[in-house]
Amino acid sequence: MINIYEVNETNKMVEKENLDIRTITIGISLLDCMDSDLKILNEKVYKKITTVAKDLVSVGEQIEKEYGIPIVNKRISVTPISIVGSSACRSPEDYVSLAHTMDKCAMELGVNFIGGYSAIVSKGMTPYDEYLIRSIPKAMKETERVCSSINVGSTKTGINMDAVRLMGDIIKETAEITADNDSLGCAKLVVFCNAPDDNPFMAGAFHGVSEGDSVINVGISGPGVVKTALESVHGESFEVLCETIKKTAFKITRMGQLVAKEASKRLGIPFGIIDLSLAPTPARGDSVADILCEMGLEYAGAPGTTAALALLNDSVKKGGVMASSYVGGLSGAFIPVSEDRGMIKAAETGALTLEKLEAMTCVCSVGLDMIAVPGDTSAETISGIIADEAAIGMINQKTTAVRLIPAAGKKIGDTVSFGGLLGYAPVMAVNPYSCKEFVNRTGRIPSPIHSFKN
Repeated sequence: MINIYEVNETNKMVEKENLDIRTITIGISLLDCMDSDLKILNEKVYKKITTVAKDLVSVGEQIEKEYGIPIVNKRISVTPISIVGSSACRSPEDYVSLAHTMDKCAMELGVNFIGGYSAIVSKGMTPYDEYLIRSIPKAMKETERVCSSINVGSTKTGINMDAVRLMGDIIKETAEITADNDSLGCAKLVVFCNAPDDNPFMAGAFHGVSEGDSVINVGISGPGVVKTALESVHGESFEVLCETIKKTAFKITRMGQLVAKEASKRLGIPFGIIDLSLAPTPARGDSVADILCEMGLEYAGAPGTTAALALLNDSVKKGGVMASSYVGGLSGAFIPVSEDRGMIKAAETGALTLEKLEAMTCVCSVGLDMIAVPGDTSAETISGIIADEAAIGMINQKTTAVRLIPAAGKKIGDTVSFGGLLGYAPVMAVNPYSCKEFVNRTGRIPSPIHSFKN
């Protein structure tokens, strides 16, 4: 169904508009590795990952060369490690040993990141969930390529405020323990509400227990392509604007479908989903914020920004679902501050605030992403921000997330730098008023009335 003419049509997008496959991610189930002996568990995890994903990098490079389509990252996601280690791990330090095993696999295989150092605690925490969560700061400090995610809420279960409160402490500790590297550990840690099982994007990727033994998920990205397409309809009606985005998203997703099917065939692993997100990079011409400006905004954050982002996100999804029957993951527009040149500029000028970003998360694909805040921001304030974002996800039946970096030793106006795709970010102001008494209540916020559909 996908032919070489469609591939040729994308050549200009690749060469001039920063179109790329952001990631090929192999999801791997580790449920069959579970063991009560920690040493044996680590050996089984190492063997399973290195066996299933042994050809991922070489196959990705072959496809890049043959089709001329850049594949920026090759990644692995695994079953949430809190579950995998539940029989063997009796302390946070035991879980750290599994993080080291995951990192060793990633290094040897040459993949960019490995995700799944995760726990799903949207309704409650088991002792082994808490062990994993408390191990995160040390695991993020002592590994290079391991990414961690914690799901603290869902539309069906409500928000686990005990986990939210704990994550405020964990994020602060992670920032402090990695302070010598601009608190980089926090860039590999994300807190979710309604986390999807098939997300190929880091830091939130994990292989859900509803998935098969292994699967290929592909994430595509093309903010520059969309911006270029919109330049040709400058000043046209909203109907023309939406149609242009839909047609462009269709073409981008078809390319992703081709790569996904080819990778699946060559690796002998079933194809899962295409995540058709517009994921920016710090490179010039690869910005979601620039798309919003092309629509007519002076800066991202100006009045009208939330409406423009809603239009973009919806049009991307409508175009993508016509190109593939298996669209999944997050799929839409990402708004990470440090990874988007236009977002960085808007934050530096003062056009973009934390409160405006929160409003934008009501209509985008993820949430408050890669935002640097002052190092003296309290754990309770971080927990309050997580609770706000989780509430948006719970009430709106969508995925939301928080990836905050309380940059140790930094204050408003300073800059933190992570390098590569993670980019750099100005330290943004946080509301100074306390939410301590609220977040220190125990228990959970109940699910909303519209969740009762059985």
